[in-house]
Amino acid sequence: MNGALSIGVAGLGTVGGGVLRLLSDNAALIEARAGRKIAVTAVSARDRGRDRGVSLAGMRWHDDPRVLAEDPNVDVVVELIGGADGPARGLVERAIAAGKPVVTANKALLAVHGAALAARAEAGGVALAFEAAVAGGIPVIKTLREGLAANRILSIAGILNGTCNYILTRMREEGKDFAEILADAQRLGYAEADPSFDIDGIDAAHKLAILAALAFGRPVAFEAVHIEGIRGISALDIGFAGELGYRIKLLGLARASAGGISARVHPCLVPAAAPLARVDGVYNAVVIEGDFVGRVMLEGRGAGAGPTASAVVADLIDLARGRTTPVWGAAAGALSDAPSVPISAHAGCYYLRLMVVDRPGVIADVTAVLRDLGVSLESMLQRGRSPAEAVPVVLVTHETREDAMRAAVARITALDAVLEPPTVLRIELPG
Repeated sequence: MNGALSIGVAGLGTVGGGVLRLLSDNAALIEARAGRKIAVTAVSARDRGRDRGVSLAGMRWHDDPRVLAEDPNVDVVVELIGGADGPARGLVERAIAAGKPVVTANKALLAVHGAALAARAEAGGVALAFEAAVAGGIPVIKTLREGLAANRILSIAGILNGTCNYILTRMREEGKDFAEILADAQRLGYAEADPSFDIDGIDAAHKLAILAALAFGRPVAFEAVHIEGIRGISALDIGFAGELGYRIKLLGLARASAGGISARVHPCLVPAAAPLARVDGVYNAVVIEGDFVGRVMLEGRGAGAGPTASAVVADLIDLARGRTTPVWGAAAGALSDAPSVPISAHAGCYYLRLMVVDRPGVIADVTAVLRDLGVSLESMLQRGRSPAEAVPVVLVTHETREDAMRAAVARITALDAVLEPPTVLRIELPG
């Protein structure tokens, strides 16, 4: 334990450069907390000539990141390449096969292949650490796997994608539509040139799948996560939500019940007074409910060089101290085989916005459909009087089942007075 921990870093982008800078700038503090030096001795990246703002002097360079795993002078492999397959997966698999601990920030890899990787790591007695894979610098993985280990986790609710939260925040504050704010976010660097993974909910779903596996002690099951993004959210909906006392947030929600585990990512109406509703901009937040601890909320920056590097190095300090835990919090044989609960079984309240022809009998036709399918209304908002134009009508339901709501929406969409597909949003009451 007295010798330096030698690490190889694959991927020298924003996060990789941040890790190197953090290990250099806080070297003395990190050594004191790790009980030994942590030294980067080898690296791998696509472009040797790029200036990364940090010296690579004295570090071995491997053009093929998978070779990093076989470098005899590397004790721990840090994978910061990204992507569910390709070089990142090959590197992690080779490192585990070589008996070397892995630290990764790769949520896609863990969400898609985490069950198989965990099985290989357990069989080989190798640590696989991934604090940086979810919510950047927020220590949510350690909180679930260690701090709340004695609790039965009942639910998780989180803002897990800073890009979506930034877009929705600006839409609310400025009254502008999605496309305009997205274009500005791309110009400012808050959204990628191809923002699909973020705005379509896939990034948040990767993270939720990981959190649900840890929370409920079940192998990761990304394919079971219901996913909806924010492309369909309009300034009109955000305005109506505000009138009703809500804010619209893209949430990741997972819950254990007698029927199994539900996991879903979608935009929600959240009461404006709820703590999650007040988390704005690029910030992430997670609310965890345990049977003994009650509710715990963590909030902070979910991405960026500094926060993510902080999480990576926290895992390295644990490895330097010899602190390890099973990948999903318990050995494979102790994991649950609880089934996944489909979104069709969800029950809750709904926001329904229609654009209708303003003529007598339209509302009666809509409410008749809802009545016939057992959907009870709590309130209604109607704006405008213009027989020549579509006018918005907003309906808020009492608790009802998802399948009943879907059937009602299908019938309402078919009414000739309804001029475009309705907007349907679930109403949630998280912490």
